[in-house]
Amino acid sequence: MNRPSRQNSKPDEAASAPRIIGGEFRHRRLEFSPDPRTRPMKDRVRESLFDLIGYRVKGALALDLFAGSGAIGFEAISRGAVRGVFCERHFPTADLIGRSAKLLDIEDRLEVRPGDVLLWTKRMPELPKTMPWVVFVSPPWEFFQSRIEEMMALVKTVQQAAPPGSTLVVEGDTAFDPSALPDPEAWEVRPVPPAVLYLQFK
Repeated sequence: MNRPSRQNSKPDEAASAPRIIGGEFRHRRLEFSPDPRTRPMKDRVRESLFDLIGYRVKGALALDLFAGSGAIGFEAISRGAVRGVFCERHFPTADLIGRSAKLLDIEDRLEVRPGDVLLWTKRMPELPKTMPWVVFVSPPWEFFQSRIEEMMALVKTVQQAAPPGSTLVVEGDTAFDPSALPDPEAWEVRPVPPAVLYLQFK
């Protein structure tokens, strides 16, 4: 069996610690443990996303609902979000988010909520509404197949709870059918291979 040369192969982005791309903590690396349950948003997709919504992040509350390493939420804080709420159901990965916050010395600017965020459809937690939200929904893509009804119920729950001026972002793959989204005509579609970004502005 032929194996690629280490010298000629590029590092696998998903196997290395994510870096913050812009803002206050630009180029800083996050704590990370390669795990098949964690799919960090690729740097190019994240950069394109914040090019689109960066101006809406400043002064907002960032909700990273499938946080994984927390790369999206930390990017938002780095670019001016007042506070971040990171939701991650895998407890060891949630602990890594706290360690990254400590390394960046911003523990007072974020909250980590371990647990299954899909349960928010049964009871939406209390969140501050004195500022707009920027909500990131970037789950394992297979959830759009195996748990599609729960996923869309979550999007609708957050959509209804978010205060005026908020931004919702759903990251899917090319297999995701956007007609499943609540109010599908209200979303802007931005393909950023291998992902597709769906944006809604309240």
